[in-house]
Amino acid sequence: MNERAKVTDTAPIPAVPTLPDAQTVTAVQHWTDRLFSFRVTRPQSLRFRSGEFVMIGLMGDNGKPLLRAYSIASPNWDEELEFYSIKVPDGPLTSKLQHIQPGDEIILRPKPVGTLVLDALLPGKRLWFLATGTGIAPFASLMRDPETYEKYEQVIMMHTCREQAELEYGRKLVEDLQNDPLIGEMVEGKLLYYPTTTREDGPKMGRITDNLSSGKVFADLDLPPMDPATDRAMVCGSLDFNTDVKAVLEGFGLREGANSDPQEYVVEKAFVGEGV
Repeated sequence: MNERAKVTDTAPIPAVPTLPDAQTVTAVQHWTDRLFSFRVTRPQSLRFRSGEFVMIGLMGDNGKPLLRAYSIASPNWDEELEFYSIKVPDGPLTSKLQHIQPGDEIILRPKPVGTLVLDALLPGKRLWFLATGTGIAPFASLMRDPETYEKYEQVIMMHTCREQAELEYGRKLVEDLQNDPLIGEMVEGKLLYYPTTTREDGPKMGRITDNLSSGKVFADLDLPPMDPATDRAMVCGSLDFNTDVKAVLEGFGLREGANSDPQEYVVEKAFVGEGV
């Protein structure tokens, strides 16, 4: 088990799930009144590439499964699965999911898919992770995967939220990586973290698109502008965010790719509503 991800919530955990495709919740952490993460048991047969997503959910009031796409936030070597979620008060799924406790069960369909995988990009030197809100989840997986640092000389995590508290999940994850016994040495000097806020004053502010277009992020991190010969990017956020970032990346000369056609950047299009 990944010891650093343990939280104080503890409860007796059933040894065997009782529902079809069910997995047991092992830990829950509420980061703000809008954001929470949780860990569940991992099916023995599940194999996935860091950055992929699966369908998870709960049984609905009508007795039918209520499922949404969720990125797996844990890396592919982890013995458990971690997810990071927003709380939507009237959301069909998250209005219920936010109340789960250790020992509860969720439904998980073990068929991972997704575009935010290393294989969907051409070889390069720098890898940019561009995310808003819970869009950081697939990058939480990739930042903890040794293969990411074996393939790239630098990894830049740009994460934007409205308020400082909403950045805490990513900040804690990056902080813990420095002391990670598996990849701590690989991360040192390679991972650059660039968190910004858009509503609350903070050390760094502004939207990802603005900080890229203005060149501010390059100046702050002492990096040259994006170059399609060396830079690769992954994008995960709302539909509007994805569209705006695509325009900026293409302005730098990067081309959108896919699993079947690797190029300089990829966008995850599965998360445009509840359950991002």
